[in-house]
Amino acid sequence: MSLLVTGTIGMDTVETPHRRVDDVLGGSAVYFSFAAGLLHPVRLVGAVGDDFPQTFRDLFEGHPIDTVGLETRSGSKTFRWHGKYLNDMNERESLRTDLNVVGEKPPVIPEAFQDSAYVFLANTHPAVQSEFIRQLKSPKLIVCDTMDLWIKEFRDDLIKTLGAVHGVVLNDGEARMLTDRHDLIQAGREVLKLGPQFVVIKKGEHGAMLVTPKEQIVMPAYPTSEVVDPTGAGDCFAGGMMGHLAALDRIDPSSLKTAIAYGTCVASINIEGFSLDALRQADRKALDSRLAHYKAMLAFD
Repeated sequence: MSLLVTGTIGMDTVETPHRRVDDVLGGSAVYFSFAAGLLHPVRLVGAVGDDFPQTFRDLFEGHPIDTVGLETRSGSKTFRWHGKYLNDMNERESLRTDLNVVGEKPPVIPEAFQDSAYVFLANTHPAVQSEFIRQLKSPKLIVCDTMDLWIKEFRDDLIKTLGAVHGVVLNDGEARMLTDRHDLIQAGREVLKLGPQFVVIKKGEHGAMLVTPKEQIVMPAYPTSEVVDPTGAGDCFAGGMMGHLAALDRIDPSSLKTAIAYGTCVASINIEGFSLDALRQADRKALDSRLAHYKAMLAFD
């Protein structure tokens, strides 16, 4: 089934204890697309400025990512982000964010993409997410991401979006902020009351939690000995999750649990290299091998 993602496409400068890279390809929709592409073709919708280099466009070649929805705006500049990770790599500082084209009107979903069955609304203003939903014809599954800024400053818009989606992915801090509940199971249940049929709460190095009306499932992170660059890990998690669901074309607790396992494994690959380096070199065989190890790790008598 068709899978669409819309979100930021940007140019990142990243500093870690290992080294610094300048002006590399980044953005939520980009990380999602390369991650999901390991499992299923992706339709990418987003906007860039005319400063977006051809070398970045070339990186999409050879991957199952349809860039018909990649809009280039003359006279505009591409979204840019500069972040610095601290020594333990669990905390980062956003040193600079230039919204540029992201601060303008949102891109339009091409007519050929409006019949997409599986849709991921990567992190952006919730009012923009709602506008994207209105452009879809008959989606089977819509999942959205969010962040603390939207929760604090645009709560009403976010509540409207949550009432129109089937699932939401957010981290533990965002879940607590949104619901004013410290216990994550309680927080997940409170989010369900806002409309989604399931909630996935990311807990970083501690894995992820799935909350549905009937059950709660907690899964650990994949053990990775060397974290090189955590940028985009959450988007890769969502890409692996949605890629599996679209390929399987089934949405039930068992499918969601396996989807979270795929998302966990894809994210673990991504953090082993800067920008998209590790993800671009991975293939389905490598992902399935990691999934098999993850599954064996969780099995017990």
